[in-house]
Formats: sequence, structure tokens, C-alpha cells
Amino acid sequence: MFARRFTIVCLLMSLFGMSFAILVAEAGRPNRQELARSWDQANSCRFDCVNHFRP
Repeated sequence: MFARRFTIVCLLMSLFGMSFAILVAEAGRPNRQELARSWDQANSCRFDCVNHFRP
């Protein structure tokens, strides 16, 4: 009886832990607009960035 309850509690806690980890991971990810903006900034610096490092 104790082993059955312990198993159920462990399964519920692991399910809660996985859902909490998914929520934390989603909150840390940038949304699509921020990601697109960062790619636009990186792509706009193709040949112009080479001149910035010259004295």
C-alpha cells in the first residue's frame, strides 16, 4: 500500500516538474518578432562591418 502511494506521488511530482520546466523554458525563449529582428540586424552587417574594425 505504501509503495503504491509512493509511486503515485513520484509520478505526480515528475509530471509537475516536467510541466514547470516547460513553462520556464518557454518564458526564457525570445518571441518570433525579437528573433526576426535580431536576424535582420545580423544580416544587415555583411560587408559594412568589415570597415568598422579598421582604424
